[in-house]
Amino acid sequence: MLNGRRLKVGVTLFVRDGQQSLWENGIFQNCFFLTMLLAQSPLIETVYLVNGGEGRAEDARDFLADAPAQVIDLQTASTQLDVIIELSAQLNPEWAREFRSRGGRIIGMRVANDYAIDVERMIFDRPQGMLVSGTGYDMIWTLPAFEKTCAPYYEAALRAPVRAMQHIWSPLLLERAASRSAQNRAFGYTPGRSQWRLAILEPNICMVKTSHISMLVADVAYRQSPHFIEVLRVYNSFHLKDEPLFFGFATSLDLVRHGLASFEARFAIYEVMTSQADAIISHHWENAQNYLYYEALYGGYPLIHNSALLGDCGYRYTDFDPQEGALALRQAFAEHDGRLDDYNRAARTFLKTLDPVAERNVEQYSMAIADLYH
Repeated sequence: MLNGRRLKVGVTLFVRDGQQSLWENGIFQNCFFLTMLLAQSPLIETVYLVNGGEGRAEDARDFLADAPAQVIDLQTASTQLDVIIELSAQLNPEWAREFRSRGGRIIGMRVANDYAIDVERMIFDRPQGMLVSGTGYDMIWTLPAFEKTCAPYYEAALRAPVRAMQHIWSPLLLERAASRSAQNRAFGYTPGRSQWRLAILEPNICMVKTSHISMLVADVAYRQSPHFIEVLRVYNSFHLKDEPLFFGFATSLDLVRHGLASFEARFAIYEVMTSQADAIISHHWENAQNYLYYEALYGGYPLIHNSALLGDCGYRYTDFDPQEGALALRQAFAEHDGRLDDYNRAARTFLKTLDPVAERNVEQYSMAIADLYH
């Protein structure tokens, strides 16, 4: 407690008009996990989700069906909350000034490589973001993955102290979604296939998470050992397949020229794994923590990746090296079925560190909130 008083805390969520899915991006899930964590904090009396979008919560019941907290609007939040955490929906600077003038505290939580995203927006005339919007913050939270590229940027541009926080994740939402899936298949790796169906699931929206290196990893592995790959499916790429530069890149690959690759629309991981794919090839650029990795590890799927923040999990290659990635992929195919129990054991140990309700994580976030008042 702070001076004998427990706090009311809100986490912003962007509810828009029209159909909305929890699986559109990781930030919506992050909002839910964060409210789960904050609800366990001894400093907090009540935690809310704060709708900062143009849609009404009443019209987004499907989207909010699994929400772990009550949803309130910004007007209610302005008078009821002690602390608001800007996560999904961004705050209007004028609203923020009035909120702080009443003694409220504002935390900006940044869970993407905003430096790269902002530069792309500014240089390539992409839709405007509001990162440097004039909103005043008392503290910025980010993730270890973004300390290198973003922490100094946030501190200078947003004029607030920056703290790297534990990334949090739970299989709860994945399990619920998989159980409701029309496919009605268990989410989990099935050993014993003589060939693998490979999936690339990068969003292809920003340069920090694209399919290009992963496609080269698969193609180099195919050139070296053509018989173990049944198909390569590149998801989130359907909008790129007729773009001339991407088309030229893709058609240079043996997997494409031999008819073993396809370019697909966007699907959630539980909709494609097991039914359409056996292993995931991933690549990031200064974006080493994301939910795709955790979901793949939770399902026991072979994850070929270049993240240095997954401990000993998956099959790692270095940075931007397709040759090393191909070796990791071939190693995974040769070893995965035989070491599946060890693989799953390592994954479970790592994933426990991400648990939103783990005492260590609740304590870290609670201490960061307490520091707002010191």
